[in-house]
This record gives sequence, C-alpha cells and structure tokens, in this order.
Amino acid sequence: MDGGARRWWTAAAVVSLLAHLGALYWPVVTVAGPVSGTDKVVHVLLFAVPTYLVGRLVARPRWVVLGFAVHSIISELSQHLFLTGRSGDPWDVVADVAGVALAALALVVGSHPRR
Repeated sequence: MDGGARRWWTAAAVVSLLAHLGALYWPVVTVAGPVSGTDKVVHVLLFAVPTYLVGRLVARPRWVVLGFAVHSIISELSQHLFLTGRSGDPWDVVADVAGVALAALALVVGSHPRR
C-alpha cells in the first residue's frame, strides 16, 4: 500500500472508530419511528466497518478481529451497567459479532491474490 492509500485507509479507520465509539457510548440514544430490525443492522455496520478498516492497516488482523469481538461484549455490559440512558442487549452482541465475522471474512477474501 503506497503512502497516499495508507493515509486514506487510516483516515477512514479513524472516522469509523470515532463513529463506533460515539454510537456505543453516547449516554442517551433516542430513535423515533419504527426500528424493528434497523437497530441490528446498525450494530452489524458499527462493528464490520471499523474491524475491516483497521484490519487492513495492521500486519496481524486476527488481533483486530479478536479485539472487536471482545469489545462487543464489553460495550453492551458497559451500556447496561454504567450508562443510565442505555441498556445492554444480548441480541446486540450477536449483531456485533456478526459484523466482526463479516469483516473477518472480507479481510480473508481480500488477502488472497486473484488468479
């Protein structure tokens, strides 16, 4: 990866990490209207995008994948225990881990040279 591309990937990773942390740890989240499955899709994306972007930048993406998988549990426990306007949801952890798994798959597929 050349310098310009690396800077772009780094900037994208930083922005995605800030969105990730902000969405997970903002004290109160209010969502108006029907959100039946939307919440879970957001959780998948909140974990898939930064896992993939950070994973592209490091030599050993497996540690990034593991870190985000562990963070999925920590974030929901933190919401439940420490953020009064939030509640932890085990199904959110499932959605988070699904996002991490999708990113891991994309990292593996992307690391194999095309024939």
